[in-house]
Amino acid sequence: MQQKARRGSDHLPDGLLITHREPIVELTARYRLPTVYPFRSFSEAGGLLSYGPNFTAMFRRTAEYVDKILKGTRPADLPVEQPTKFEFVINLKTAKALGITVPPSLLATADEVIE
Repeated sequence: MQQKARRGSDHLPDGLLITHREPIVELTARYRLPTVYPFRSFSEAGGLLSYGPNFTAMFRRTAEYVDKILKGTRPADLPVEQPTKFEFVINLKTAKALGITVPPSLLATADEVIE
């Protein structure tokens, strides 16, 4: 039986989305669309919320894999890993511009709040 290709949370957005994050954020602001983005760079660019993998942690794991390979471990012997650390970022300036009140309980769970 052929399996359908899944979409959604089982893959990361492509480079085109990341490259054009500023115009995407500007358009959502212009049309007053509260949007959740996949990476913190979108919230830093003015997006409302972002929840996605922590790239610093991913790059650190990548360096550990490179170290193992350089010490002789065969790449085929290393397990495939998914991100394990995620970041939740809230941009309060954008929330205020959209007229959104972010509940304190949500602010308390954020890894970073941009004011």
